[in-house]
Amino acid sequence: MTAPTAVPRPEYPRPQFVREDWLNLNGTWQFAFDPGDSGLERGLLTGGLDREITVPFPPESVLSGIGETDFLEAVWYRRTLTLPAEWAGRRVLLHFGAVDYDATVWVNGTEVARHRGGFTPFTADLHQVAGPGEEITVTVRARDPKSGPQARGKQALRYANHDCHYTRVTGIWQTVWAEPVPHVRLHRPRITPDLAGSAFHLELPLSGNAPGHRVRARLSDADGGIATAEVRADLDLAPRLRLPVPQERRRVWSPADPHLYDLRLELLDGDGQVVDSVGSYAGLRSVAIRGKAVLLNGEPVFQRLVLDQGWYPDGLMTAPTDAALVRDIELALDAGFNGARLHQKVFEERFLHHADRLGYLVWGEFGDWGCAVGGETGDNQQPDASYTGQWLEAVERDYSHPSIIGWCPLNETYQRLHDRTTQLDAVTRAMFLATKALDTTRPVIDASGYAHRVAETDIYDSHSYEQDPVAFAAQVAGLDRDRPYVNASPDGRPWSVPYRGQPYFVSEFGGIWWHPETAAQARGDDREESWGYGERPRDEEEFHARFAGLTGTLLDDPDMFGYCYTQLTDVFQEQNGIYRFDRSHKLDVARVRAAQQRPAAIERREV
Repeated sequence: MTAPTAVPRPEYPRPQFVREDWLNLNGTWQFAFDPGDSGLERGLLTGGLDREITVPFPPESVLSGIGETDFLEAVWYRRTLTLPAEWAGRRVLLHFGAVDYDATVWVNGTEVARHRGGFTPFTADLHQVAGPGEEITVTVRARDPKSGPQARGKQALRYANHDCHYTRVTGIWQTVWAEPVPHVRLHRPRITPDLAGSAFHLELPLSGNAPGHRVRARLSDADGGIATAEVRADLDLAPRLRLPVPQERRRVWSPADPHLYDLRLELLDGDGQVVDSVGSYAGLRSVAIRGKAVLLNGEPVFQRLVLDQGWYPDGLMTAPTDAALVRDIELALDAGFNGARLHQKVFEERFLHHADRLGYLVWGEFGDWGCAVGGETGDNQQPDASYTGQWLEAVERDYSHPSIIGWCPLNETYQRLHDRTTQLDAVTRAMFLATKALDTTRPVIDASGYAHRVAETDIYDSHSYEQDPVAFAAQVAGLDRDRPYVNASPDGRPWSVPYRGQPYFVSEFGGIWWHPETAAQARGDDREESWGYGERPRDEEEFHARFAGLTGTLLDDPDMFGYCYTQLTDVFQEQNGIYRFDRSHKLDVARVRAAQQRPAAIERREV
C-alpha cells in the first residue's frame, strides 16, 4: 500500500458540496485508551492523554501508529489548533466524516455534539463557543461497546478475526475538518435527474430565511453555461429550481459515458451579492423497472456486480489514500464488473465521487450486522430505532450521486416468519418506507438475501454459495415460472414473504475459495488461516471453469437482471477474492473478464 502523506488523506472530503475555504484536521492527535469508560470521571476531558494517534486511521490499524486490536470500550482524542483569522465574520463548523460508534465532542470544555452511528457524518456548530482567530481545544470521546444491538457491519465480536468477520474499528476513521460558513447558508442539496424531461430538479435547503435573499443555480459543461435558474429564498425553507438541458447539450450518464455536468449553487442577499457559494455536479440518468428488468436510461443493463467490503490491510475501514479508492474501482472494471454492492459498510463519499466519474454502478448498503441476539427461533434479530436514523443519514448524504442505482438497508437478517409482528418486521418496514419516502427515484430492496419482510419490496433476491455449476443452475431455475430460489432456514421454514414477480437477482454467489499458495495442500480444515466457500479448486484452471459456469448460468437467464459475485478482494482470512487483500493479482484477470463479457440474455430480449 502507498504510505500516507504528511497530512494523511488531505483531499476535500465532500466532493459534491464544495466550499472554497476549509481546514483539514487530520494528522497527529493526542490519544488515550479508556477501558473502563471512566475517563470523564477521571478527568480525561481536561487532563493529558498519554499517547498519540494519526487521524483518520482507527487505533486498531497499523497506519494509526497504534495497532491495538483488542476490544476498545472507549477512547479519547484531543487536538489544539487556531482557527484561521481570515475566516472572520463567519461561524465555524467542525465536521466528522465518521466516528465509531457513540461520539461526544467538546470544544474548550463545552459539549458541542453527540452522535450515534459508526458510518455517517455529523457536524458541530461552534457559534458562541469559538470563532475565527481563536485557539480551540477539540476533545472527542468515542464509545464502542461490544454487547447489545449495534450496527457494526463485519466487525468481529470475538477477539480474533474469524470466518467473514474482521478486525474491529473504533473511534475516528474518516476525515475531521473545519469550514467557515455564513450565518444564513445553503445546506446539502438534493439533485434529481429528470431524463424524460431533460432537466435537473434541485431542492436547496437553507439554514434559515432572510428578507430579500434569493438562490441561484447555474449548470455548465466543458463548453460553458447551459442553464441558470433563480428564485426567492425568503419564502421556503427549501427552495426548488429546475435546470433544463437542451437537446444539443444533452449527454446521458452511463457506464459507457459517465458524463457529469458542473453545478454552481449560490445564495444571494437583497443587493445581489453572493452570501454563500458551493460547487457541485450532477449526472443525467434514469432508473426504472419494467417487468423483471431494471432499466438504466430506458435500457436493460445487466448488473455485473462484485461484492466490495472496503477493507484494507493497513487502514482497515479507512483507505490509506484517495488513490486506493480509485484503484479498487479500476480493479473491478478490469475484471469485467460494471458495479458493486458496497457491502456492510457505508463507504466514504469520495469513493462515490470516483464511481460517479468512472461510470461504476453501486448499491448503497448499511452495515446492519450486529442486531442478532442469538438463536433462530424467537425474536433473534433486534434492530432498534437507531438503525433507521443512521440509515437515513446515509441516504440523505448520498442521494445526489448518479452512480447509486439502488438502496439496500438490511442484509441477511435471518429470522423465521411468525404469526405475529416482530421487532425485525417493524424495523424492516420502517427502513423500507423511510427510504422510499426520502428517495422516490431508485429501487429499494428491503433486505438482501434473507428475511424479505416487506411484500411490496421493489427487488427480490437470494444468496447462494452452491459451488457446482450444474447444481447451481438447477437451484436458481424457475424464475420464468415465478418460482425463483428463495433462502430459508435449514429446516425449510420460510424467512421471507413470498415472491411476487419483482425483478430478481442472486445478490451473493461464488465466493470461490482460491488461495494459490495453499491450493496444493490436503483438504484438511485450515479455515482459521484460509477461508472461503465450498471445496477449494485444485488449480487455477478449475477456478476459471467454476467461475464461468456460475456466472454463465445467471447471464443466460432471460429473467435475471444482474448478479453480485463474492468478492473483489480477499479480506484477512477470507480468501475468496478476485484479488489478494493487498490488491495484487492471484488470477488471470483477463479470463475472469472474458467470462462475463458476452451480452446477457435480458440485454438481448425485448422488455
